[in-house]
Amino acid sequence: MKKKILILGGVCVLLIMVFTALFGKKGVMELGRSRRTLAARAERIRALEAERDRLEAEIRRLESDPRAVEKPAREKLGLAAPGEKVVVDPAPPAPTK
Repeated sequence: MKKKILILGGVCVLLIMVFTALFGKKGVMELGRSRRTLAARAERIRALEAERDRLEAEIRRLESDPRAVEKPAREKLGLAAPGEKVVVDPAPPAPTK
């Protein structure tokens, strides 16, 4: 009888340990979630670094090339350089009911 109780107690302790190892605060499941979160954050960091590099290159281009600033500004504001003509498309007519 004592042997059965000892075996049953040992099995219960073993089951509790396995359950804790899998689903506990520092268990395998939490480790997997942490790894996925880490991978997602690393990818986000890579994307942000690429965006930063692109923006820094654009800043350098805008600082060093006056035409890089002039062309978009002229297009957006509809300005013309001396000797140029600005052609404006008329807005399409509003639909009638």
